[in-house]
Amino acid sequence: MSHQRKPRRKAVMAVGGVAALGAAALVLPHASASQDATGDGRAPRTTGTGTGTARTLRASDAPDLDARLRRLLGDAFAGSYYDSGRQRLVVNVAGGDGDVIGRAKKSGAVVRRVANSAAELGAATRTLKAEAAVPGTSWAVDPRTGKVLVTADSTVTGARWDRIRSAVRGLGPGTATLKRSPGTFRTLASGGDAVFSQTRGGSVRCSLGFNVTAADGGPAFLTAGHCGVAAEKWSDTETGGPTATVDRATFPGEGDFSLVTYDDPGTRAPSEVDTGDGRTVPIGRAAEATVGQAVFRMGSTTGLHDGRVTGLDATVNFPSETDPGGVDTVTGLIRTDVCAEPGDSGGPLFTRDGGALGLTSGGSGDCAGGGETFFQPVTTALRATGATLGGGAGGGEGGQTGADDQSGAGAGAGAGVGVGVGSGSADETGPGAGAHRPGAADDGTPAPTGTR
Repeated sequence: MSHQRKPRRKAVMAVGGVAALGAAALVLPHASASQDATGDGRAPRTTGTGTGTARTLRASDAPDLDARLRRLLGDAFAGSYYDSGRQRLVVNVAGGDGDVIGRAKKSGAVVRRVANSAAELGAATRTLKAEAAVPGTSWAVDPRTGKVLVTADSTVTGARWDRIRSAVRGLGPGTATLKRSPGTFRTLASGGDAVFSQTRGGSVRCSLGFNVTAADGGPAFLTAGHCGVAAEKWSDTETGGPTATVDRATFPGEGDFSLVTYDDPGTRAPSEVDTGDGRTVPIGRAAEATVGQAVFRMGSTTGLHDGRVTGLDATVNFPSETDPGGVDTVTGLIRTDVCAEPGDSGGPLFTRDGGALGLTSGGSGDCAGGGETFFQPVTTALRATGATLGGGAGGGEGGQTGADDQSGAGAGAGAGVGVGVGSGSADETGPGAGAHRPGAADDGTPAPTGTR
């Protein structure tokens, strides 16, 4: 239990309390049918797989090994992913001399030779941005296949479909796969526990992701960028006065994140995720995501859900909310197979052991039939805003964890304790009410702490 003073207002905005924003939120339909633009539907040809001295490792250790291999392999590095079944990191290699390959195997990874280099795949995504950035499309490098995975929703028809199909085929055989989805883009509306803002268009709602300390030492929190673009002042009740102010917002463009500072500098904002029923997961560090990694997402609409990272540095194109017929593009997102529904926008993506990974940006499908959700990487948001992970104004004891220090487990864990969201709306419920409790995956379910 916390011995710290509670904020001088009705209630703390619960960490992980997620709700809707009736504004420009990303939603990309789940791809349920596919068409391989190369015509063969197969993964790129490999020239052999060597296990060398491959060792088992935890998903949380995979990013460190990935970073070492990037430096070791240089231009030969062509992506990596975490094989959760075998608990190994698989690294793709395109070219490279035998000595370098040997050292890569000795590092502990499974080495797989592939046809497409990282430079070639990067060039492919830049070509897509120039030639195929139409509303209803998304793409990201898929290290499992060694290709760029491109998705087009049901609104991409006629000339637009011809345009993106031509762009994919123009990349050359074995470079990209084009998937067709029956769904459409839609904004994330409705929800549950929320932070609120009043605009000329009415009341908007969004969610709090992770509490942080701003560069000036004051208490703040991170949330989705489209929240900060939609409104400047935020409250923990629908009819209450503002309690937090947007300091910086990025959306669209290179990310979807906002830094929002608490107006009361004495606010004690704990570094934890509220998973419902009075249970919390302490957040101790910001971490990089790895393809194949098991992750958890908290949302007050659908509760706690789990899944895996399926892609990094994803680009999403969707219809502009301000320019009819235009397109807004967001880059640098984490792609996952975690489900989400309207109202889950802005919530935290995290690991069982308290690693903060991302902020919910948008998704497709639902939690009955499954879906696909994109997240803003927390590390990018911290670097851009100068914030450090953890509660401000004494919100945590011990060192804070920032974007430049991501390794210390528990370094920024706040000693505070979460309390419920304000009761300004009749439909507000606890952020974990009815939460799905995922079954134990490779690395189990989150380990909550105590009651509040």
